[in-house]
Amino acid sequence: MPSRTAFRPEIQGLRAVAVLLVAVYHIWFGRVSGGVDVFLLLTGFLITGSLLRTVEREEQVRPVTFLARLARRLFPAAAVVLLAVLLMGWLLLPETRLYDTARQAVASGLYFENWALAADAVDYTAQDKPLSPLQHFWSLSVQGQFYLLWPALVAASGLVARRFGLGPRGVVFAACAAVFAASLTYSVATTAADQAWAYFDTGARLWEFALGGMLAMALPFLRLPVRLRVAFGWAGLALLLTCGALVNVSELFPGWIALWPTGAAVLVITAGTTGSRWGADRLLTWRPLSVVGDHSYALYLWHWPILLGYFYLAERSSATVLGGLAVLALAFGAAVLTKRFVEDRTAPRPRASRSWSVAVAGVFLVPVVATAGAAQAQLAVAQEELEAEIAAALAEGGVYVGAAVLNDPALAAEVPDQVPPIPPLARAAEDVPVIYDGPDEDDCDGARRLCEYGDPDGGHTVALVGASRVAHYFPAFERAALDNGWRLLVFSKSSCQFSSEPGVEEQDREPDPACEDWNAWALEQLERERPDLAVTLADRAHTLDERTYPGFVDQWRALDSWGVAVLALRDLPRFSDPVPECVARIGAEACVFDAEPSHDPSDPTMELEGVPGNVAFADWTQYVCPGGECPAAIGNILVYRDTSHLTDSYAATLAPVVERTVLEATGW
Repeated sequence: MPSRTAFRPEIQGLRAVAVLLVAVYHIWFGRVSGGVDVFLLLTGFLITGSLLRTVEREEQVRPVTFLARLARRLFPAAAVVLLAVLLMGWLLLPETRLYDTARQAVASGLYFENWALAADAVDYTAQDKPLSPLQHFWSLSVQGQFYLLWPALVAASGLVARRFGLGPRGVVFAACAAVFAASLTYSVATTAADQAWAYFDTGARLWEFALGGMLAMALPFLRLPVRLRVAFGWAGLALLLTCGALVNVSELFPGWIALWPTGAAVLVITAGTTGSRWGADRLLTWRPLSVVGDHSYALYLWHWPILLGYFYLAERSSATVLGGLAVLALAFGAAVLTKRFVEDRTAPRPRASRSWSVAVAGVFLVPVVATAGAAQAQLAVAQEELEAEIAAALAEGGVYVGAAVLNDPALAAEVPDQVPPIPPLARAAEDVPVIYDGPDEDDCDGARRLCEYGDPDGGHTVALVGASRVAHYFPAFERAALDNGWRLLVFSKSSCQFSSEPGVEEQDREPDPACEDWNAWALEQLERERPDLAVTLADRAHTLDERTYPGFVDQWRALDSWGVAVLALRDLPRFSDPVPECVARIGAEACVFDAEPSHDPSDPTMELEGVPGNVAFADWTQYVCPGGECPAAIGNILVYRDTSHLTDSYAATLAPVVERTVLEATGW
């Protein structure tokens, strides 16, 4: 039976549509389109078919030859882009981003970038990091891991087929189906439990490759009427084009909903070349789309770092129409040059030996990975020297005074000139409370156990309750608790507000079941412990406004019924630009933010209705944004570690403020 997995011109058009969706949605909409899922399915479709033909022709898979040719085809273009990103980082990016860029260049070059991003995705303290110019390499890393696994799968299928006298196509189909079922089940479960991790998890993505493999095995047996194939083609294109617009891909994939774009691609491939003047293949084989499809790999590689470079140089977080068109044109121009002078000139030749293919791939990739590794080492040494300088300044005393300078301006005159602020800019994102930074058994963020600090036998118990923008005050409360003999409890879950309607106060989000469960657990613990004082947020400051929520008041009423006093803190301003990056770019003195529009001119918490009598309000904005202006550093200590959270170092200097406020609110 003739194979329908030979050259199929409509697939180049499908590649073009997929890569254009990826680029257009990234450039103008700041979201994900589902186009990458099409690439994963196409990879499974083409690679499975290629490996099967090798088994049918030679009765074995030659994995070394297969991988060597793939490396020669893929590594050179990737290496050129990685080198360009390293150069761009060195010339343009602030020092706060150089180490991460070098680290991710190594991860991308060695095809484990998806795991590096997965670790950052589940690390809440890393989630406010600026976008990486290499984060699009996650899908290439997943594909690279697929390339290692699939030859073994097809080879094992071939052995089973010979052992039992079966046709290899049917056995390969069964193997792909087993992977599809297992991976999709895992994907659905993992996406529901931890979508941020699942998005980058190879195991949660394998079903997309397997679906392509199943299609490759089944397609030669499909004999559908032309009219039905025409309908399939247009239906597939329509589904693919609407996926990103109708589905929030980045927050829902890769569970069952990813069947939308992959199923759309299955319909288009099943339609194939219809020969009908009304077929979607007439569009997909249109010469301009075919040209884009020919350059799809290089275009995918280039579009993201060029877009990030535009954002940085233009000081924007979204593209204008003209700016986006310029990005797309530059990316396509770079793709054309890369294909002509790199991909085409290094493409595997029919008679090329495995050793020669590996050598060509290595000539490109090894120097890039070595350069990135050397840059990491150099940056680490520079960081050690800076930390030694800071340690010497700390030993002298009186250099890092933080919030104390606001009450005693004379302290500012005593701070020596040219002393770097703390924490070091490159480490600012890591300057977090110990409740986040301890070993797993000590990590209190979201933990369903009693996290106890201060004096365990203290005469008064204070509970910090809420999300990260309550928890960032922890060092100040811990110091005040130790100085005053208080017992300190922490009930904190990042991105989960202490509210009767958790999640509702977040824009464009549905209620979070995990957050609801945690709130119920926290209330049970508070009812059992009956602390003397619970400290919560009073409202939420967003980038462009400040809001109050009835769900907060509901929780205060529950605490009131148990005789628990509440100290409700006005939220601190939130900025659009990470503070450490601003300092790295223009210096601490020039980096000053306005409290507005994140903060209203008047405190909206004073207008809350139905507030029970157990609540006392406090506004500590003056200790972060005196006079409505928010300097990057106060008393030579960085105030924020990102766009919205205090550094641990600065928060610790607020201990006198915490002590005074608590004593005034409680009368202890």
